Amino acid sequence: MITVTGASGNVGRPLVEALARAGEKVTAVSRTPLPHDLPESARHVRADLADPATLAPALAGADALFLLLAGELLGGGAPATEVLAAAGEAGVQRVVLLSSQINGTRPDALSHARLREFEEAVRSSGLAWTILRPGGFASNAYAWSETVRTRRTVIAPFADIALPVVDPADIAEAAAVVLRDEGHAGRTYELTGPAAVTPRQQAAALSEALGEQVGFVELPREQAREHMARFMPEPVIDGTLDILGEPLPAEQRISPDVEKLLGRPAGPFAEWARRNAHAFK
Repeated sequence: MITVTGASGNVGRPLVEALARAGEKVTAVSRTPLPHDLPESARHVRADLADPATLAPALAGADALFLLLAGELLGGGAPATEVLAAAGEAGVQRVVLLSSQINGTRPDALSHARLREFEEAVRSSGLAWTILRPGGFASNAYAWSETVRTRRTVIAPFADIALPVVDPADIAEAAAVVLRDEGHAGRTYELTGPAAVTPRQQAAALSEALGEQVGFVELPREQAREHMARFMPEPVIDGTLDILGEPLPAEQRISPDVEKLLGRPAGPFAEWARRNAHAFK
């Protein structure tokens, strides 16, 4: 059985579905009730990575664990070593951590210290481990959904700076592969989309997906910071803006790892936009 934390999110939900399609029994873990139905071979357990004592029911019978930290968990919580110790005590043999590209490109970034703590704990846990380091998510475009719905306008900073954002569905499929298959222990994979795209180009892709013109208004950095503070932990905001506004060459590079793991190219942003156009109508 495979335990998936963060099961209600943009990666966790499709990961649970992918594992179930592959015939795996899955425990879907979230801190709150799931807003959607689960596949027949999956069960839901409420637990909190911030409190490892709550994890025992979620880990019972699991031989693999997918670790995903989101929201306030990126800012603090129980020591990562306690989470990994709980997994080992429950009999988990393999752990896959969803980390971030930033831990490779900007290893001293304060914004991602919590994920670095988990990377170190995973590597020293004694379990077979794999680390996934995605770049920016295509689904970050959901932050534009309100203004696209009401004004048919994307309002964002750094209009013409391109990054190879990755589809969360591709992250989920990659995670399913490394959770199920042998040969990935001790490896770190960087996951990106197939091409670098600018926010202005993403707005154009949304226009095509919706069949209506979507305009673009460039937002100054400080205003962008104020907006992001509504939904993003404070320590993560500045690090994110640094990448969006002044990406390093390594952060604009197209990684081959999605294609290596999935046997097909990563999906482009335009495909994500078509599949999720309903969120912007």
